Amino acid sequence: MNKAQAAEASSKSHLASDRPIGQIEPVFEFHDAMPTGVTVAANGRIFINSPRWGDDVPFTVGEIKNGKVVPYPDAAINKFDPAHPGETLGSVQSVVMDPANRLWILDTAAPGFSTPVPGGAKLVAVDLATNKVVKTIVLSADTVLPTTYINDVRFDLRQGKAGIAYITDSSVSGPGGIIVVDLDSGESWRKLTGHPSTSPDPSFIPVVEGERLAAREKGKAPAPFNVASDGIAISPDGATLYFCALSSRHLFSVPTSLLVDRKASDDVVGKAVVDLGEKGASDGLESDDKGRVYAGDYERNSVRQRQADGEWKTIAHDPRILWPDTLSVAADGYLYFMANQLHRQAQFHEGKDLRQKPYTLFRIKIDGGPILLK
Repeated sequence: MNKAQAAEASSKSHLASDRPIGQIEPVFEFHDAMPTGVTVAANGRIFINSPRWGDDVPFTVGEIKNGKVVPYPDAAINKFDPAHPGETLGSVQSVVMDPANRLWILDTAAPGFSTPVPGGAKLVAVDLATNKVVKTIVLSADTVLPTTYINDVRFDLRQGKAGIAYITDSSVSGPGGIIVVDLDSGESWRKLTGHPSTSPDPSFIPVVEGERLAAREKGKAPAPFNVASDGIAISPDGATLYFCALSSRHLFSVPTSLLVDRKASDDVVGKAVVDLGEKGASDGLESDDKGRVYAGDYERNSVRQRQADGEWKTIAHDPRILWPDTLSVAADGYLYFMANQLHRQAQFHEGKDLRQKPYTLFRIKIDGGPILLK
């Protein structure tokens, strides 16, 4: 290096640069399949999932145990059998703890965003005390459309005999919507199907790491990556459901009473939706027992917190937060989140996979705990 180069290097080292916000802590590094979901049990057990999107995924649900990820609840259920789609796991998009110490597995049965395998899209509950499946709810064909991609789920166990689950349909080729499931009867129904709040924003143009995010194939013009209702969160009293489309910057809410009421018309439910304004472009959403909503901001390498007055505060901003996906508030007072470089997948870069392993599970300390509706 000559004197001129040394002087230039010294000058650059003193130039202003983007400042980080918050103290994020790496929890675990993933060197194999790309994870999307994470959830943390009250006793600290951490569960993750990796959907079958093209990576080699020997098991789609795992537990971080003794420094590695092992199949959960066992290897057998993680080997998808098309002859028994309701009993084996096809492609899991989310894992979520409920207040009764059960891990719920949300199986899309739609590897690579394909048409769901008939009889395969389901909710599976595992009792953490025994590590055994205690309930399986296969979603009906009336609920799971040929275009459906079930994405994330929240629970209120006080509703009905055994509780209610709310699921987002984040279709990339059909209508979005909210799926409501009666955990006692197993019956399910749709609300807000095709409503503007559950649909991609037609004017939305995402920019990630300085480039427009679009599906890109060699020799073809970039195609919009349109994903419907994705993130979901619930208020501490269970009265309000928050949700957002991945292809949007807006947060919406709706009274859960209208979602649970099967007789409530689409018009009535739609008119009750509230646009809570812009929050940034998010994949996952979460909420805590103080009523604050958390959202990833994949355009700005950030995680944000919505205050009681509606103001958004950035609690984490760091160049390592490459596509914040699922968020999970844990009993230890931390918000856990997955940074999985989703936007660097080959489909967005003319067939070139730009992801750099490891993918990372982070956490950041918050003054709050999980919502326990039981």
